[in-house]
Amino acid sequence: MKWSRAWWIAAILLVFSGAAFVFLTENVAISGSSTALSESGWRANFSAPLDMDAIEKGAVYLTDADGRKIELEMRLANGGRTLEVPDIASGDYTLHVAKSALSSSFLKTLSTNQLEFTIQDEVQNLAGEEELRTYFSRLLKLQKDNPFYRGFGEGVDEAEDSASGESGGMGGGDHSTTNNQVEGIDEGDLIQTDGDYLYSVSESRVMVSDIRDPENMALAAALEFDGETYPQELFLSGDTLAVISSRFSLMETEGEAEMESFMPYSGMTVVSLYNIASPGNPELIREFGNEGAFNNARLSGGILHYVSNVFPNYWVLEERPDTELRPRLFDSREGGELEPLPYEDLTILPGTMEGSYSVITSISLEAPESNEISTKGFLGGNEQMYMNEQHLYLTASAFETAEGEFEDTALWVPQQADTEIFKFSLDGISVEFIASARVQGFLLNQFSMDEFEGHFRLATTEGVAWAPASEPKNHLFILNEQLEQVGSVENLAPSERIYSVRFIGSKSYMVTFRETDPLFAIDVSDPAAPKVLGELKIPGFSNYLHPLDENHLIGFGYDTKIEPVKGGGEPRIVTGGMKISLFDVSDMSDPKETDTEIIGGPGTYSVLQYDHKALFRHDAQSLFGFPVSIYTGDGTEYIEFQAEGALIYSITPEGIELASDLTKSPGQPYEDWNTSVQRLAYAKDALYTVANAEVISYSLSDFEQLGTLALQ
Repeated sequence: MKWSRAWWIAAILLVFSGAAFVFLTENVAISGSSTALSESGWRANFSAPLDMDAIEKGAVYLTDADGRKIELEMRLANGGRTLEVPDIASGDYTLHVAKSALSSSFLKTLSTNQLEFTIQDEVQNLAGEEELRTYFSRLLKLQKDNPFYRGFGEGVDEAEDSASGESGGMGGGDHSTTNNQVEGIDEGDLIQTDGDYLYSVSESRVMVSDIRDPENMALAAALEFDGETYPQELFLSGDTLAVISSRFSLMETEGEAEMESFMPYSGMTVVSLYNIASPGNPELIREFGNEGAFNNARLSGGILHYVSNVFPNYWVLEERPDTELRPRLFDSREGGELEPLPYEDLTILPGTMEGSYSVITSISLEAPESNEISTKGFLGGNEQMYMNEQHLYLTASAFETAEGEFEDTALWVPQQADTEIFKFSLDGISVEFIASARVQGFLLNQFSMDEFEGHFRLATTEGVAWAPASEPKNHLFILNEQLEQVGSVENLAPSERIYSVRFIGSKSYMVTFRETDPLFAIDVSDPAAPKVLGELKIPGFSNYLHPLDENHLIGFGYDTKIEPVKGGGEPRIVTGGMKISLFDVSDMSDPKETDTEIIGGPGTYSVLQYDHKALFRHDAQSLFGFPVSIYTGDGTEYIEFQAEGALIYSITPEGIELASDLTKSPGQPYEDWNTSVQRLAYAKDALYTVANAEVISYSLSDFEQLGTLALQ
């Protein structure tokens, strides 16, 4: 807390005049995980910095279970706000912090001077109710002591060997599939097709369209959901259609504490399984799910894994100590009643101290009516997810409190975020925790992660724009099977941040941006010594990178230009139309942009720029397509809506060529949500654009319109 010179003068005058004066004190909170793994060490955070000599002076020390003071390597980091204990054996410990440890301790006091924690050799499931209530009671006290405390998380040949070497789906078969990140790992989407029928989300319904005759399409069935249930993703597996939905309902209030809570609505993740052996008559065969917000899902080898975030009402513990703190589940096969997850299926992730669960649910879709459902709850949130056939990774942000000019504000302003990584093994429907780690910086999205030949790679940006003292910089980290760091490339592109990443086997590509678009080509073949081989600076930036072949990348993003500011000052960066770039990376030391396509003007956008699943691909014809809304204007005061629909391009190593313009002007000065194209698909010789209210078919040979099917 900072005090102005005028304040001190006023205080001195009050003292000398004999007036009574009450000093305001800053309450300093200590936070740290109640459990951690011995191989990962332990850390504690402080809401105000400690004196950097506090450990040497004996003001910070540890005792064991018998109360004996022990000598261990400890160090202060993050300007004295973080205590790190890198090497510590299993056992029970207590951290002691004296008031004299505080930097500028005058007018500061500790909310507590002790913190108990346990170090384990391996992650253990919860022992029972008492351990869970102790965890949340401790978290509640921590948040009372420090209102701005935040935990983390609110997640062959080279090309074939790499899980991300080639995007899955949209290949050369007789129908399209989702544009997946990892080969063989399906991601859910708004649409799915088996080549004869098209399944699509339309608000609170799933429509089944018969597309066997593209000139005479017919609505085969409509799966209706109630007004509080909204389908999010669809998966197809044999004769099973899985619909993952979010369901919202008003919470059952049992007292004032809950009425005054910040969560008046209860969210649930619901999986509805349909037998579609007869697509015109889908049969609901099972429905299950759990409390919590849906986050992510994957389908591998016929096994569906989905992850949700669950936030229990632990803040009402003082008024209602009997509050259920476990995630609740339901399964229509077991009667459909909500039941809490057994304690033996709950685990505290090492290094976490946060009030939410990551719930991982798995089921085989080969016999969905009778198969067992596995559900595990892990205390600790998640944001991003990466999965291949062997492993599932969840990540979450760990924020640090802002320093500098933001310290005196009444708002919680994070200065920077590190990334916590949690690795799980997959064996059928069994999901087991393996290891965790923490790296500097935060992830952009799922493409910032990849596993290759036993090593996990991440690209992060450290620093945030709203903290003037924190200049952004970018890193690439490589971790081994136990998530120990073995190599890195750090401090790339200072003052810029990552806009897209793609790992392809032993190669990595990263786009950062501030004024121009540097495309970095990075050799990651040696995990211990990754190195930047080449850099290309061009106008604009790419939001999404897609491998065309071994030597070429396609970038989808925006064009930009630099405009001078009248009267001097830093030039202004103006975003223009959508941009497609073709990169030749055959020589990684000298990447080249060999062709570009600029679409529309300022305001033009495609859902592809933030959702890779919107990319249509037909490998046999080298076709790539995406939904688009086109605007024109000068990028400042004048922007005019022009058209919406989809664009199809032929993209080969030789260049980018427009194959078909499927956009239309709706005759109004704004977009029409009902008819805006959300996805594209193909089946046999026909192309389909899918909107909320209609499906339109085209010939793949000449793109002539064949038919229209109304979905409303």
